[in-house]
Amino acid sequence: MPLAASAIYFLNLRGDVLINRLYRDDVGGNMVDAFRLHIMQTKELGTCPVRQIGDCSFFYMRISNVYIVIVVSGNANVACAFKFVVEAVQLFKSYFGGAFDEDAIRNNFVLIYELLDEIMDFGYPQNLSPEILKLYITQGGVRSPYSSKPSEKPVPNATLQVTGAVGWRREGLAYKKNEVFLDIVESVNLLMSSQGSVLRCDVTGKILMKCFLSGMPDLKLGLNDKIGLEKESQVKSRPSKSGKTIELDDVTFHQCVNLTRFNSEKTVSFVPPDGEFELMKYRITEGVNLPFRVLPTIKELGRTRMEVNVKVKSVFGGKMFALGVVVKVPVPKQTAKTSFQVTSGRAKYNAATDCIIWKIRKFPGQTEATMTAEVELISSMAEKKPWTRPPIQMEFQVPMFTASGLRVRFLKVWEKSGYSTVEWVRYITKAGSYEIRC
Repeated sequence: MPLAASAIYFLNLRGDVLINRLYRDDVGGNMVDAFRLHIMQTKELGTCPVRQIGDCSFFYMRISNVYIVIVVSGNANVACAFKFVVEAVQLFKSYFGGAFDEDAIRNNFVLIYELLDEIMDFGYPQNLSPEILKLYITQGGVRSPYSSKPSEKPVPNATLQVTGAVGWRREGLAYKKNEVFLDIVESVNLLMSSQGSVLRCDVTGKILMKCFLSGMPDLKLGLNDKIGLEKESQVKSRPSKSGKTIELDDVTFHQCVNLTRFNSEKTVSFVPPDGEFELMKYRITEGVNLPFRVLPTIKELGRTRMEVNVKVKSVFGGKMFALGVVVKVPVPKQTAKTSFQVTSGRAKYNAATDCIIWKIRKFPGQTEATMTAEVELISSMAEKKPWTRPPIQMEFQVPMFTASGLRVRFLKVWEKSGYSTVEWVRYITKAGSYEIRC
């Protein structure tokens, strides 16, 4: 259920009320005394941000030297309450010139009351976008750049943006060159056994966009996801010939995406914000293309010697290459001396982390590199505990490669003026938690 706040309080560290707003009459005016007595004056202030006192719940968060307390009577959505607090603080900072503390609140009582009336109605959160609110709440706060500027938009236009679907983009934008930059950034998470079997593998990705487009364009993005291609083939009454398809899991979109059209047509349609933003996030658990295969061999030769052999194979295309490849091979704490032989890159022993760090600046595709190390250990008369053998860890970045196989099939831009656009698409795959047991 949505948040239904009965009251909101702004307190300093002593518990004095700086400003408050009552939205409903289901709580008494002495709620702040209960918060001060049962929470602030106890040692449990920092243990849990949610407390139940009688029939009321208190959600509180400390920002700088100010406590923001939301009082709720009955059940409510806790996540919604804290999200409201975080976005409200960002709104206040945008008006106060980046500062939010006790002094900023004392210097902006009138402005805060006006904002509190706009961002919450009868206890229910409303629009908290600074770009929209500044169109019709033109009063400037302390150090606000808007205090000396007249409103650039008339009130009717502001009202249209508030009630419409494009509140994240202002009108009248104009660029000499209309460009769209799209980056697909993926992180590969892997846990592989010492025998080479995959124990856990998934890809978390995000699509980042940077738009420099004039007017109010409408964009449509096509991906090679399975559901979208099946829907498109049904509409066109013919089978799709787009090659490999993938299944996207746990998809999260930016607020600009038309969810109604996505649910019906399975297409990502949106009016983009100006500048840089994150269009969507996703996760993939099936059909992951691992960029590297690691084959480790560790032999313990008695109590004072150890041989380490690690072979790394790049599985991606031969015309691609990985940058900043780092292989961290763990060794016992009682390591005294190490010697290395590598076919590519450089290796060194790091005593602080108890591992051999092997760095390869540029790793071409469809190749392999090998590191052989001899490790001398300190002999001890005390009872030796067996070495736990922590997993090998990898770091890398592979441009123009996606471990999920996600591809952009098309990116179309429509605008009533009919200008031409330039689209740039880039793929980057990085290592998340990439571990191989040895």
